[in-house]
Amino acid sequence: MNTSQKNSHFLNPLERKRRKRFLSATFITCIVLVMVGGSLHVVKLGAIRMDEMRSLATYNLKEEAAHIRAAGEDIALHAQNEYQTKHNAKYTVSEAESLLPKERWQELETTVLIPGGPFLMGTNLDSANLTDRPQHTVNLPAYRIDKYLVTNAQYARFIAGTGHRPPLDWKDGKIPDGTLLHPVTMVNWYDAAAYAKWAGKRLPTEAEWEKAARGTDGRRWPWGNTMEPTRLNTYYNKGSATDVNIYTNGVSPYGVFDMAGNVNEWTEDNFLPYKGSDAAADIFKGKVARVLSSEDRSMKVSDLVTVDRRYKVMRGGSWKGDPFSTATYHRDNALPNLASDFYGFRCASSASK
Repeated sequence: MNTSQKNSHFLNPLERKRRKRFLSATFITCIVLVMVGGSLHVVKLGAIRMDEMRSLATYNLKEEAAHIRAAGEDIALHAQNEYQTKHNAKYTVSEAESLLPKERWQELETTVLIPGGPFLMGTNLDSANLTDRPQHTVNLPAYRIDKYLVTNAQYARFIAGTGHRPPLDWKDGKIPDGTLLHPVTMVNWYDAAAYAKWAGKRLPTEAEWEKAARGTDGRRWPWGNTMEPTRLNTYYNKGSATDVNIYTNGVSPYGVFDMAGNVNEWTEDNFLPYKGSDAAADIFKGKVARVLSSEDRSMKVSDLVTVDRRYKVMRGGSWKGDPFSTATYHRDNALPNLASDFYGFRCASSASK
């Protein structure tokens, strides 16, 4: 028997009880301290993680409310802009020309020759939307397509030369600072078609757009069959549209920029099913939101009602969208009078032009 055991053996019952209480209290205190310490560590890690997330945000989170728009708000604001009879100050022709040096203008106006011949359009992937199926062969004559999306700077020249209304997000009719080479946005299909006509071109057909994006081997993205986020601006990885000449590692087989991501692109065509499509016919019918009763109005809800109007096809996905919506075969759509901050376009022309 060791010394402590001997001492314990001679303790009276009250002393033994007191010591047991002391040991129990000490044990419980240690457990509590461990739990508190662990909790503080978790809180600290959480604070560090939140700081990291804030540092990755594309704007000051205190200004979050200014960056949130309700569904359809872009549409309502654009309609208001569209029906204005007078607009604030715009660029003169000389002011618009002076926005960029001559060499930059020449680069932005570059077009790419897409050779004639067949290519694979659409997809047979089970995971794809029914509207993207089936895959089929399309034979196109040679044509030219803009190497870059139409930029704010180019659109300013169009406005100066024609008196066309400026996009809604241009304050006092002028391009926001730092966005000269961003794709022009807040333009509807009619705006895009008007610009293309002024430029001596037209909007690309859906088939022309897809061939320029994927080439003839049926690839899913301009660079290949694997989604690689560093090759494009999508899913808020930049937080806004970006300059049209940035993604040199994401060009198509023909060297065309931003055929995936940045902004959705208007095409010439109506949104119609492919031959042999299993998609429901109702998907392709134009619909608008309508308030159908006083009860709906009081609850601020609406229903989608079919109208006698066709959607226009949009291609390429955007900086806001799901990365997989940027696949070369993916078909998006919108009514031609709608506009948003992720709608843009490029132009095309026959090969002879």
